[in-house]
Amino acid sequence: MANKGKTIKVLLSRGDNSNSALKEYEVPAKESQTVLDVVTWIQRNLEPDLSYRFACRVGMCGSCAMTVNGKPRWTCRTHVSKVMDGDTITIEPLRNMPIIKDLACDLNEFFEKWTKAKGHFVPTKTRDDSVQIISPKEKSRREANAGIECINCGVCYASCDVVENDASYLGPAALNRAWTLVNDVRDGGRIERLKAVTGDGGCQSCHSQQGCTTYCPNTLNPTRSIAGLKKAAAIATLKGEM
Repeated sequence: MANKGKTIKVLLSRGDNSNSALKEYEVPAKESQTVLDVVTWIQRNLEPDLSYRFACRVGMCGSCAMTVNGKPRWTCRTHVSKVMDGDTITIEPLRNMPIIKDLACDLNEFFEKWTKAKGHFVPTKTRDDSVQIISPKEKSRREANAGIECINCGVCYASCDVVENDASYLGPAALNRAWTLVNDVRDGGRIERLKAVTGDGGCQSCHSQQGCTTYCPNTLNPTRSIAGLKKAAAIATLKGEM
């Protein structure tokens, strides 16, 4: 049931990359209300031109990620009652990305860094070859499986202080993806990928502060993946492969 007559104060970011400011709104308080519910109410009742992203509303797509009271979160799975700062909630776009408008960010650079990290699978077989059987108990498969649930929401990228201070840094998501492929025995791009992730802005730039791991909504550990890349690159170098 709704809390009749009760409201919450919302400070919400409006504007674009060159001119962005917080604007205050009063929103009716409701039971089990999510941050995405709040943003949607403002758009439907007060600001029809408010820009933001969402799709599934059930924590599957990650497109609704925003900064809530200073922390990156999926707004569809964040209940207002759990993140209120007194009687106020502050909603802003993700950090470390250009603002297109209001709460919508430009993710082009985020995905371009996946390309720079060679985050694409390089097949070693054709459709005419027999299916390669890989035991889920193999160490390399377990390592790959530990990171494959990334859905590209950008929360780890927004929480990374290294990204904030070094525009060339590939970021936790791209490096985590590279690590899953380094451990995929079917992939043929291992050495070229290790070279890519140890260049400028590569895995060696990570300070292991673990902001990415702290805020990942899927409880992945990109910090561990990046440490794995450092070790794999060092071993490949000692073997003369790089």
